[in-house]
Amino acid sequence: MATTNDAVSTMAEPCPDCGRETSHEVNVQILTESTKPDNAEFSREPYRVSECRVCGTTTTTRMNNA
Repeated sequence: MATTNDAVSTMAEPCPDCGRETSHEVNVQILTESTKPDNAEFSREPYRVSECRVCGTTTTTRMNNA
């Protein structure tokens, strides 16, 4: 998947692996969903990407589904 990073911020939120609220690095990325070159141009979607700064677990949520 192709990505484009926008602003990055740090915030506290629940971590599914740590089982508690921890510091996370959060950003929005534009990801290409299609693996077919014909559709790649039209299949970019914004995703919220959150990475736990304690254990490194990454959670990706499609913004259109949030």
